[in-house]
Amino acid sequence: MSDGDLRARVLQALAGVLHPKTGRDVVESGHVQGLEVGDTGDVRFSFGIQADDPGGLVKAARGAVEALDGIGAVKINVTLPQSAQGPGHSGPPTSSVPARGAARGPGVVPAPTPKSGVLGENTRVVAVSSGKGGVGKSMVASNLAAAFAAAGKRVGLLDADIYGPNIPLMFGAEGRPGVSGAKGQEMIEPMEAHGVRLMSIGFLLEKEQPAIMRGPLISGILKQFLEQVTWGDLDVMVVDMPPGTGDAQLSLVQIVDIDGVVMVTTPQDVATGDVRRGIKMFQRVNTPVMGIVENMSGFVCPHCDEEVDIFGNGGGERLAEEMELPLLGRVPLDPAVRSAGDEGAPTVLSAPDSSAGKALNAIADTVAEALTPVPTG
Repeated sequence: MSDGDLRARVLQALAGVLHPKTGRDVVESGHVQGLEVGDTGDVRFSFGIQADDPGGLVKAARGAVEALDGIGAVKINVTLPQSAQGPGHSGPPTSSVPARGAARGPGVVPAPTPKSGVLGENTRVVAVSSGKGGVGKSMVASNLAAAFAAAGKRVGLLDADIYGPNIPLMFGAEGRPGVSGAKGQEMIEPMEAHGVRLMSIGFLLEKEQPAIMRGPLISGILKQFLEQVTWGDLDVMVVDMPPGTGDAQLSLVQIVDIDGVVMVTTPQDVATGDVRRGIKMFQRVNTPVMGIVENMSGFVCPHCDEEVDIFGNGGGERLAEEMELPLLGRVPLDPAVRSAGDEGAPTVLSAPDSSAGKALNAIADTVAEALTPVPTG
């Protein structure tokens, strides 16, 4: 079959993907741009997202192409709306597929392309993210991992927060990872604490040494931590993401399939507003958000038992309702959480009967139940 014939079939398949609101197909509407079909059947094109697009439109386009006979790898660059398009521009952003190795312009997000062999076939991946720093994201990630391990699961915890790697301290793990394998095929051996396999750039830097690096280098580090670490056959991989919506998040969704994202916020509006943007970012790249954890939801005075809402009240619940997501749980302000983090013993292990320990264990149970079961037989 000639390249022209295959290209025509690809266009025909894409023309069968209809926008549920407008009824127009994604070729006619200008969503699909820069279509390239290689000699081996590899397909590349840009997909310009528009304001009223449903979240699954890119996935539908990928599925239509992959269902054709003779198709190799399908690479899609998703272009997000950009204010620089100028007033009156109603169509998708004009952007061609970047050449290999070329820098990507702002708003260009490669859609997730599943890669086999990065982790075990049965490994479920849970990312813990937030819109801003200081809301307890790493605390939630470390306690989820520890709770999963205590329940008998084989667990890995990847610290993807390159600029603020806190996982080594929170697990009381020190030293440097070992290296195994023949020369030229070396693999990094993860650290281990509390039954959890750990990898963090904090193990590779001197104490208090800052990680001064640009986005492309961060992407390379995350890729190495996923592909060149002997994680083994894990049941669950927990990823502690950096705050925000930057290179680390986009790199992760391209390297490995994520089964769900847990978003962490505090009750006040300045935090929930940032988390809202983070949720929409993951939805734009077709990554499921499992729900929201509200941290620092209240403080009970140990002397008078009065509850004080230091950071406000109900912000996480309101955000969950607005975004139509589950509220996975509330974690109160509890001195046990602070001491557990500083002493390297996650709260679910060191203070399971504390108010925070009970809340975190309940959240871990909810997340475990929500993970997609692996088909058997």
